[in-house]
Amino acid sequence: MCYHSGMAAYVPPGWPAGVHPPGSEDFERTAVAWLLDVVPADYRLYGVLRRYPLALAAMATHHANACVAGAREGYRTARTELGDALPAHGLDSVLAAYRAEGRRLVAIARAVDLVTRALRGEEFTPQLADATGQDQANGKDQANGKDPANGKGGNGRQKRGKGVTVPADDQPARRAS
Repeated sequence: MCYHSGMAAYVPPGWPAGVHPPGSEDFERTAVAWLLDVVPADYRLYGVLRRYPLALAAMATHHANACVAGAREGYRTARTELGDALPAHGLDSVLAAYRAEGRRLVAIARAVDLVTRALRGEEFTPQLADATGQDQANGKDQANGKDPANGKGGNGRQKRGKGVTVPADDQPARRAS
């Protein structure tokens, strides 16, 4: 929870550091600055993206989702693309890098979604799991049975975007360690 001007402003888990809470005086300015850091540097050349933060947010959403998809595709194909060219320990290191980068990219995509929703005027309210920390204590989001490690719900599907679900097999294969 963030505090601004003596009033508590709730920001949900995954809210990006440096972006002020929605409704605060500097929210839009800090959101635009953060979104410009998410997209390629050349996006700064387009004044329209500063004038219309929702346009920037839409472009950042597409960019972040494409990066996640690219990392997943790279992970899925690394063995066939690099298996003959790298020693086993090198390939294992590449896969570990894809896993780490994938987690980072998914967190960015989720944060872009939160900022976009806030720019559209959505107000966030604390959920029971946020307040109690139960989701971290037992490894699952109590509200929907979602396993945060793989993003899958109890039905083996992952929620992506507004009400869109994708089959669980659309996720990169997890390597047994």
